[in-house]
Amino acid sequence: MCTDSAASSRFRQRGISLIEVVVFIVIVSVGVVGLMSVMSTTVRYSADPMQRKQAVAMAEAILDEVLAKDFANPAGGFGETNFNTCPGRLQYDDVGDYACFDGVPATAVILGTNTLGASFIPALAGYSATVAVADVTVSSAAMKRITVTVTGGAEPIELSGYRADY
Repeated sequence: MCTDSAASSRFRQRGISLIEVVVFIVIVSVGVVGLMSVMSTTVRYSADPMQRKQAVAMAEAILDEVLAKDFANPAGGFGETNFNTCPGRLQYDDVGDYACFDGVPATAVILGTNTLGASFIPALAGYSATVAVADVTVSSAAMKRITVTVTGGAEPIELSGYRADY
């Protein structure tokens, strides 16, 4: 004769079923696939911050160089340049001299290896920069807007600054 306790112990589950194991494997697989796709994306673009930082540093260096020059051509200065190759960069004495680095022709750029004038920087060999100088008026003050665009990384970097006549 069977008692209720004997019957209930006979039907009590002792372990996990095949269905539970399959559901667990599916849930864990979906999670692992999600994590792997995030890891793949992270690894693929992990070099981009370095390239972006190098391009920003190059743009800042060039913009600082240009902004350090006089607003207008000083008496006896180098003069406004209009050369195809922009020679004599170390002799530039005003903001307008840098307008020749407009990328037309293709050689009229500042190469990354020559960002700091005569200093050769091999890590920046794949970068180049153009400089645009525009006369603007801000709050009735004559200014020049200098825009430096660096290409060669994952995306172009563009920085602008203003030089006033003071």
